[in-house]
Amino acid sequence: MFIQTEATPNPATLKFLPGRVVLSDSTFEARDAEAATRSPLASALFTVPGVTGVYFGHDFISVTKADDGSEWPQVKPAVLGAIMEHFQSGAPVMDESAGAHHDEAGDEFYDEADHDTVVTIKDLLETRVRPAVAGDGGDITFRGYKDGIVYLEMKGACSGCPSSTATLRHGVQNLFRHFLPDVREVQAV
Repeated sequence: MFIQTEATPNPATLKFLPGRVVLSDSTFEARDAEAATRSPLASALFTVPGVTGVYFGHDFISVTKADDGSEWPQVKPAVLGAIMEHFQSGAPVMDESAGAHHDEAGDEFYDEADHDTVVTIKDLLETRVRPAVAGDGGDITFRGYKDGIVYLEMKGACSGCPSSTATLRHGVQNLFRHFLPDVREVQAV
């Protein structure tokens, strides 16, 4: 098994491409070992010293390391070993007995009068923003809309990334303003 590794705009996060589907119909993020218990792979990655975050996309795994002086040349081989060992074992990526995947729509908030605006925001996210962000090992999901402000959650390599503020302000915000004049601002939650 050959696992490709790519740098992300976030120096604390690397993107690992195992050459196969990681999660076919959802995403998963664990920011600590407790949240990782729903996934045997995430749990294994959190046993690697220095790992502080794991994100699974369709065909990639983003791993974030601590900002405690640990360097990728020391952390990366153990991460690669954990990923390879997991996929070679044939174990599932997610523990199905741990319950259903988190329902992201349940965390959304917006006024029903803004339904059409929210539909357009979600469409723009799905077709223009998320594919580009996934290329960098992250994700952006809709959380809410109120008084002209769009609230988005940054995940994976985007969470804590130094350039994520610029991505939101100059990229996503300008895109939304172009198509939706009612949008005044975009904020991360």
